[in-house]
Amino acid sequence: MTLFLGSLQLGLLYGILAIGLFMSFRILNIPDLTTEGSFVFGLATSAIMAVNGHCVLGIFLSIGAGALAGIVTGLLQTKCRIHPVLSGIITASGLYTVNLAVMKNAVNISLIGKGEIFSMAVNAMPMLSKDAVKCIVTFIFAAAVSAIIIVFFKTHLGLCIRATGDNEAMVSSSSINVNVTKVVSLAISNACVGLSGGILAQYQGFADINSGSGILVVGLASVIIGEAVMGRRGVTVGVISAVVGSIIYRYILAIATSTHVFPATALKLISAVIVAVALSIPTIKQSMEVSRIKKEAGKNA
Repeated sequence: MTLFLGSLQLGLLYGILAIGLFMSFRILNIPDLTTEGSFVFGLATSAIMAVNGHCVLGIFLSIGAGALAGIVTGLLQTKCRIHPVLSGIITASGLYTVNLAVMKNAVNISLIGKGEIFSMAVNAMPMLSKDAVKCIVTFIFAAAVSAIIIVFFKTHLGLCIRATGDNEAMVSSSSINVNVTKVVSLAISNACVGLSGGILAQYQGFADINSGSGILVVGLASVIIGEAVMGRRGVTVGVISAVVGSIIYRYILAIATSTHVFPATALKLISAVIVAVALSIPTIKQSMEVSRIKKEAGKNA
């Protein structure tokens, strides 16, 4: 039961990260590699604020930290005309030093004995178990972010961002500032990533400078798995499927590690295999469909 609830909590938490990646990779069609830097930026900001007794403020500042990272990447793309992939790499590389400065040059920060939102929630709901409270808190965050993003993409600005991802040339000819839509989209996307990191810091009780290593793979796996299960049918389904995919990914990872077939050191390899399989699903489906059509054509000949 502990494994089940723990995977659910992490799935909901990383689901917020997956929503951010869904925005950049699927809606805007930009390969944003800022993720690993903005995730740790939010995590470090939240942790340092919690250490100083401002855990709730730390959550809000983690959103701002992620958004700031996204704005920098957006400006590098739009104003400096740097390739999107290189822009993300440059920002993520620079953020390593920034994150160290935020953490006061400490490689990790412990929140043991410090106030954080989960202990506050446990104290506020003494009739429930600690795991149940954590599930409720992570669900509230994931549901709130999902609802906000879904509503946002039904606004005028949200529709402009969606149009930019579909056909940038057409949007620019329609007197819509494409540069603004890109910067805003990357800011919101990385704000979600930063928030995910900020919540994780207080969830796990520590912050580590290397926490962002491989986080892009986790987010992509969640998005791809969610789409494989629920399909690609618009923004609303896409946002929900990102969270669902994150939960499924966590359960797959938990099952793979709990069977003791793979050592704990193989976690990155397992993640890479899951992503590779998830990315192959559309191709496998297409090959199966082509084979089916050929068989039917052969029978009718």
